Amino acid sequence: MNRKSVKPIAAIGLIALLLLGIKLRRVEGKGKSETDVAAVPGEKGGQDVYGPYEVVANWPKPLEKLPGHEKWTWGTVSGVFAESPERVFILEQGEVPAMKRPETKVYGPSLEFPVPGLPFRRIGGEHVRDELGVDRRWEHCLVIVNSSGDIVESWTRWDSLFKHPHAVYINPYDPEKNVWVVDDGKQAIFKFTHDGKELLQTIGTPDVAGEDDKHFGRPTYLAWLPDGTMFLSDGYDNTRVVKFDKNGKYLMAWGQKGNPPNETRPGYFNSVHGIVVDPVTRRVYVNDRANRRTQVFDENGKFLNEWSFGPISSVYSTYMGADHYFWAGDAVTGKMLKYDLEGHFLYSWGSMGDWPGAIWGVHQISVDQEGNLYVAEVSNGRAEKFRPRKGANPDYLVGKPPHGAW
Repeated sequence: MNRKSVKPIAAIGLIALLLLGIKLRRVEGKGKSETDVAAVPGEKGGQDVYGPYEVVANWPKPLEKLPGHEKWTWGTVSGVFAESPERVFILEQGEVPAMKRPETKVYGPSLEFPVPGLPFRRIGGEHVRDELGVDRRWEHCLVIVNSSGDIVESWTRWDSLFKHPHAVYINPYDPEKNVWVVDDGKQAIFKFTHDGKELLQTIGTPDVAGEDDKHFGRPTYLAWLPDGTMFLSDGYDNTRVVKFDKNGKYLMAWGQKGNPPNETRPGYFNSVHGIVVDPVTRRVYVNDRANRRTQVFDENGKFLNEWSFGPISSVYSTYMGADHYFWAGDAVTGKMLKYDLEGHFLYSWGSMGDWPGAIWGVHQISVDQEGNLYVAEVSNGRAEKFRPRKGANPDYLVGKPPHGAW
């Protein structure tokens, strides 16, 4: 055999060995790849209905248990924020009449209502009839519950201040733990003391819409950097992001009105409905809700990146924990969506419904120091608490929040 014939044979043999090695690696890793796709690795049976969590039953306690509230229950629950497992803020846009699920009835050969397992009523929405005293009672807009779901504080003194409260926060880098409420109906954001006894600051001009340094157009959410720099998504009517310094002084704004639902130009928005920031890179992630995408900017509004949530999505709320992953709640699919910070889709879980553990209209997301997940659901009219399941894959859990000051 000459040297010219040896070289092709050797090359063929090398390729065969490489292919065999690839096949062996696939077989050897078969068990690992199968268990890694589960929220709880190695679990037999079941499915990822709640992902890596289990729903905490009877949390929070029904409002009907309060004296004089036998006929009323949680209304449009727009916000939730966990300062700790024992101090969780729940923000709602008034109470609604308590209703029992109607019995499913057959109305014809191809019609029955309500459909088992699906919500039988929608609590919040732009087109829902809303008459105070009949469809809604303006009480308990902001309450605090403990780990058992008991109401331990009611900030009822501020009910008359609020008009359409949208989200509630504590800046994770604020040692005084002041409480912020964004009210899109009031066209303002409010800063309260930690105990809720004093209103410290109002940013915006209450009840007056606008688009300058002192006026907003139905603002929606807030986010902070470790140095106290604050960003506001503004909002339902305006189409911009507003940047403030640590004292709430207006610094700048960016964004222009786009053409929904398929606007693709950078920096153009429609329904600016969610904002989170990366404390390391100082990048700002903006939920351009009506255009079904996230746009990414530097802290001064320079466009950097974007990704889509899909053609039928409607993401209400976004969240970023200390692990630097991006989560979003999709109101259409009823799923929690996980992405890396470049927009690569990683995982999802969730089912749309009104049964315990189902989710519909996730409007704000929060996580406490123990890893418990909280969601505010505007459409279902409730807050829910999810506890990590034993043995849950930590890669599938929503990350704990940054706590730079406390």
